[in-house]
Amino acid sequence: MIAVLKNGTSDKQIESLKNWIESLGLQVHLSKGEYQTIVGLVGDTSRVDEDLLVSLDIVETVKRISEPFKSANRKFHPDNTVVSVGDTSVGGNIFAVMAGPCSVESEEQVIEIAKAVKAAGATMLRGGAFKPRTSPYDFQGLKAEGIEILLKAKEETGLPIVTEIMNAEHLPLFEKVDVIQVGARNMQNFELLKELGKTQKPILLKRGLSATIKEWLMSAEYIMAGGNENIILCERGIRSYDAQYTRNVLDLSAVPVLHELTHLPVIVDPSHATGSAKLVKPMSLAAAACGADGLMIEVHNNPKAALCDGPQSLTPEQFADVMQSAKAIAKNANNC
Repeated sequence: MIAVLKNGTSDKQIESLKNWIESLGLQVHLSKGEYQTIVGLVGDTSRVDEDLLVSLDIVETVKRISEPFKSANRKFHPDNTVVSVGDTSVGGNIFAVMAGPCSVESEEQVIEIAKAVKAAGATMLRGGAFKPRTSPYDFQGLKAEGIEILLKAKEETGLPIVTEIMNAEHLPLFEKVDVIQVGARNMQNFELLKELGKTQKPILLKRGLSATIKEWLMSAEYIMAGGNENIILCERGIRSYDAQYTRNVLDLSAVPVLHELTHLPVIVDPSHATGSAKLVKPMSLAAAACGADGLMIEVHNNPKAALCDGPQSLTPEQFADVMQSAKAIAKNANNC
C-alpha cells in the first residue's frame, strides 16, 4: 500500500504519519520526489483503516500494490535509484562498467589488467577471489589472498572493486570491498541475502540461471527488507536448451521490463551470458542500446592462459574497442 501526500505537507506532519503507521506494526518506506512524497506501507496492511488513511488532510490518494515486491517497486520509489560506489556510481547519467579477470590469479596480473581497463574507461575493477565452479576439481580462487590483491590494485588505480561472496561467514573479509557480488547460484540463498541486508554496502545481485524476473526482484526484496537499498541488478543470461553456440540466453528484454517495474539500476554481463569473446562486443552494444545502466565484462591480459573462463575474456585492446562504441551508444540511448 502507498499513500501519496499532498504538496506542501510538512516534515512534522510526515513524521507524525510515519509514527502512526509504525505503531500498527508496519514498516515505512519514504520516497521524496521533486513534486510529490510517497509513503510506502510494508507489512500486514490489513491492520490499516484505508478509509481513515485517505481521509487525512495531508493524503492525496491511497493505492494498494498487488506485486509481492514492495521496496523494490517503482510505485514505492518513482525516481531512479543511484547507487554510490566510492567516487563513482551506478544509475543516473553514468554508464558504469565493471571490468577485470574472472579469477584473481596474481598481484602482477590484476594490477596490469586494472591499469588497462581504467585507461579504457572502466569505472570499477571486477575480479573473482572466491570462485563457485561446477566441478569441484576446477580452480576455486585465491579466497582471502585474492581480496588482498584486489585491494592492492585499488590502491594502484583508485578503481573501486567488485568481487563475489559465497558464504555469509566470509563477510568480515569483505569489509573493504566496495561492491559485494551475489552470483547466479546464490540468488536465492535467502540466509545470505538476509545478512547482506544488514550491511549498507552496494550489492550486485545477479539473476539466477533459471529465475523469473519476479523471483529475481523478490531476492532483491530480501536484501531491502533488511534495510539495505543499495542494490544493482545484473542480467547475466538464463539457461536454455542450445548450449552449442551460446552458453546462455542473454535476456535483454529484461532491461526495459525492469526499468518499468523497479527503481533499481540494471547492468548486463555479456561475458557469462554468451561464453564467447567474439559475442561480447555485439551484446554489449545491444545492452547499451536497450537502456542498461552499465556492463560487467571479463578482461584478461592473456585469455588463453586464464585459469577460469578464458574463452569469454577480452584482451585489454578488445575491451578498449568495446568501451568506445558502447559509451557512445549509451549516451545516445539516454538522450532519446
